[in-house]
Amino acid sequence: MKPQNDLLSATGTTIFTVMSALAVEHGAINLGQGFPDYDGPSDVIHAAAAALLDGRNQYPPMTGVPELREAVAHANRRFYGLEVDPKSEVVVTSGATEAITACLMAVLNPGDECVLIEPLYDTYLPVVKLLGAVPKLVRLSPPKWELPRAELAAAFGPKTKAILLNTPMNPAGKVFTAAELAFIADLVQKHDCYAVCDEVYEHLTFDGWKHIPLMTLPGMRERCMRVGSAGKTFSLTGWKIGYVTCDRSLAPNVAKAHQNLTFTTPPNLQRGVAVGLMKDDAYFEGLSASLQAKRDRLGAGLAKLGFGVLPTQGSYFITTDFRPLGFTGDDVAFCRALTVEAKVTAIPVTAFYASADAPNHFARFAFCKGDAVLDAALERLGRWIEARRAAPQAAAG
Repeated sequence: MKPQNDLLSATGTTIFTVMSALAVEHGAINLGQGFPDYDGPSDVIHAAAAALLDGRNQYPPMTGVPELREAVAHANRRFYGLEVDPKSEVVVTSGATEAITACLMAVLNPGDECVLIEPLYDTYLPVVKLLGAVPKLVRLSPPKWELPRAELAAAFGPKTKAILLNTPMNPAGKVFTAAELAFIADLVQKHDCYAVCDEVYEHLTFDGWKHIPLMTLPGMRERCMRVGSAGKTFSLTGWKIGYVTCDRSLAPNVAKAHQNLTFTTPPNLQRGVAVGLMKDDAYFEGLSASLQAKRDRLGAGLAKLGFGVLPTQGSYFITTDFRPLGFTGDDVAFCRALTVEAKVTAIPVTAFYASADAPNHFARFAFCKGDAVLDAALERLGRWIEARRAAPQAAAG
């Protein structure tokens, strides 16, 4: 038979699927994939359950049920001072991954260039390529993940149509500073292009860091498509409810892309999320505080075991340098050994780079787990490290 789609045929199974399957096979504690092992707020879950029983189970409006669009608009005003029309400037999607895809579809034509910042979430690059656009990669490097301004400016040109920006950033745990965002905004305006803003970790920031949407900067409201995620904000990743906030000039194309991807999104789950977005400030502050405590718990434990622990300002993840442990293999070999031998799973950070010569001595751990799970993982890691030290001949990795 004739060959199938070249890009999809050449795309391997995601590292998350591979490592999660390996974790199951070896009975490992999975600190690889970024999903909580605890449920979200009970009032949000009960609201969605009740919504199943009141006769509104047919197709909802394509752009989202009114309750959720209004709640998204309210949240934009409440947290960021953004005035948004819920009827014409909010599109609800089946998860943030779909939202990001719809936003890219809304603006990219074949041959357009799209600036992507490494390390990056694994769907960004394939979607840009599937749309026939040309990715222009700019690399952030550990341990500081500073924005390389000259390289970023050089990535923009006459064919640039968009930049895809993730802040707070996975896997780096970086929250982009006001100065970095101003630099990006200046480039976007100078080159008359758009910004797709993956802001799913917007409420998961620590140590006093605050998320600043690029959309709030002068001249950027009409150029930004801002993506939020109920999965991350309410620890309900299986619900797959995302939402796009964008100017009324962009929303029709985002909605048309959504129409051709999933058309609509389960109405009862949308109504549950609407309840969640209207929760009081204590919920959002508590979410951040509880995750910061988990970050500190896992980070302190990993540092005590000898890992080099990089700062985490936001997200679900800690990035670690495993070279101090004496392991001389690369990050894929390390994460495989960790899963098979220590029975703890992490993700190799090279999985988030698309260009050559990525830093290959870092592993990402998710801390959005119960305290007992984090403690058990640390205990297993400690036993593994001690066993390696006791067997020097095995320490070469």
